[in-house]
Amino acid sequence: MSAPNGHVANGTANGHKHDKEDKNPWVMENFQTDETLWKDKSTQEKILTVLWVFIRICLFLGFLYVFICSLDFLSSAFRLLGGKAAGDVLNDHFLLSNPVCGVMMGVLVTVLVQSSSTSTSIVVAMVSADIIRVPQAIPIVMGANIGTSVTNTIVSMGQVQDRDEFRRAFAGATVHDMFNWLTVIILLIIEVITHYLQRLSKAIVDGFHIPERDHLEVEILKVITDPFTKLVIQVDKKAITKIAADEISKDEAQILKLCKKINGTWDPECDYDHWFAYSGLSDSQAGGIMLVVALAILCLCLFGIVKILHSLLKGSIAKIIHKYLNADFPGYAGYFTGYLAIIIGAVMTFIVQSSSIFTSAITPLVGVGVITLDRMYPLTLGANIGTTATGIIAALASSGGKLQNALQIAICHLFFNITGIVIFYPIPFMRWPLPMARALGDTTAKYRWFSLAYLVLMFFVMPAVVIGLSVASPYALFALLPFVLLFIVVIIINIIQKKRPGILPSKLRDWSCLPIWCHSLRPYDSIMRCRCCPCYDQCCGKCEALADDEDTEIIKKQNGDLKIGLDNTAYSVSVIDEKENNTKL
Repeated sequence: MSAPNGHVANGTANGHKHDKEDKNPWVMENFQTDETLWKDKSTQEKILTVLWVFIRICLFLGFLYVFICSLDFLSSAFRLLGGKAAGDVLNDHFLLSNPVCGVMMGVLVTVLVQSSSTSTSIVVAMVSADIIRVPQAIPIVMGANIGTSVTNTIVSMGQVQDRDEFRRAFAGATVHDMFNWLTVIILLIIEVITHYLQRLSKAIVDGFHIPERDHLEVEILKVITDPFTKLVIQVDKKAITKIAADEISKDEAQILKLCKKINGTWDPECDYDHWFAYSGLSDSQAGGIMLVVALAILCLCLFGIVKILHSLLKGSIAKIIHKYLNADFPGYAGYFTGYLAIIIGAVMTFIVQSSSIFTSAITPLVGVGVITLDRMYPLTLGANIGTTATGIIAALASSGGKLQNALQIAICHLFFNITGIVIFYPIPFMRWPLPMARALGDTTAKYRWFSLAYLVLMFFVMPAVVIGLSVASPYALFALLPFVLLFIVVIIINIIQKKRPGILPSKLRDWSCLPIWCHSLRPYDSIMRCRCCPCYDQCCGKCEALADDEDTEIIKKQNGDLKIGLDNTAYSVSVIDEKENNTKL
């Protein structure tokens, strides 16, 4: 018995749409290639193929080397532009007495100096100098853990041209953010109430009588990159620490290492040999130049890396790499595969001595589909552990009265990450960062400008607002409490709408009772595309129109106007079912 004509026509017209809906954008399955099979190639073709693969691998390693150097340039640029402001922020000891403000200061300072190691070392110096106490330093270290994830979020934007690649890359970057934010929210409350990290770290430090060492430093990756990066620019990292410790004023500090003129001639004893040594530029001028150069190099290298990966990872090679990188151990041992990934992430981060470099380097691999988001998550957790090892080694190099304080803060950082992993990884149900990152990836796939808005709001605006309110009054932060509670209630209702909509009142089963700008990004999308960025369609492609057709349903008609709703899955599904029932009738 055939279906009604209207229903058949509707199904035929939307056949292509249904095919797209069946495709899982989070899984890269299309590894087909028209390349001739290896067994069918002649000897000459095999030699040329091997040679071409070797050339592309060399180009990939070259791009990767310059990409890592560009991250160092980006860090130097941010230090020059925001280093003095970061030191000045940490010099405000009154604000540090507020743990929430301390977290936001850690976020903002780490974003400004582009290094959690730098911001943590500043905190260690301040604790050692008795400027702040360990309880005040712990929230700053928590915030530094959040701020360090801004780099791979920036890197993910290099794949904005391809919708599915950008979806995966942005989710792969923000899974780090989500883990850090969730861990901070939970552990900050626990720390304020119980002083868990402070007491645990102090017990460990007091229990082990660790001798002082005059010099202890491990440099692996920097041995390779420093000859090039120090040839381009050199900055004085200790200047920011001195500003924070109130040893010098912000106006007196000079972060860029410059040779000085004596009686109109350059100082002959100056041994700086980088490009800016004799430029006479100010910190902000040199920082502005380096920011443009670093971003240009980073984008160029990222483009080259992605193109080479696309060229190399296709056909049978891609299938093999994708299979073994994301494979699990057989049987019940598969549960422990993620823990091996955590160890690998920790070791690789220790080798490169930066969680930002490691996670930024594998973010493009998530974008092209070689590494899945489920595998990226434990690698990121391992990176969080690996970066604390660098801090512990740096702390062991402290001397005098600094060793105990430096080591205690480094151990706080270590157990902060370990505790977060214990909460959000062993039980699959508790791996909340994964669905949160997927939601962000889906949102950026629909609205590409959202990635920039997220970056600015989460890493600049929100910390600045909290710090600004704290400066205004110690009780001003209570003004944000109603918004926080409202946000929590909305999240809970959204979860119930998806899982158990029947237990909610009819009006709360969707958000259609609210104006569209309260539950959809579409009104803001039209503003961003038409007013803020007229060239949006040209820059990001005309496939946005296709996404609109795929993601939009007409959900209600009120007063003769059609109301469009996106972003509410429960309501969209109910409307589709209602439309199908009406068609059958």
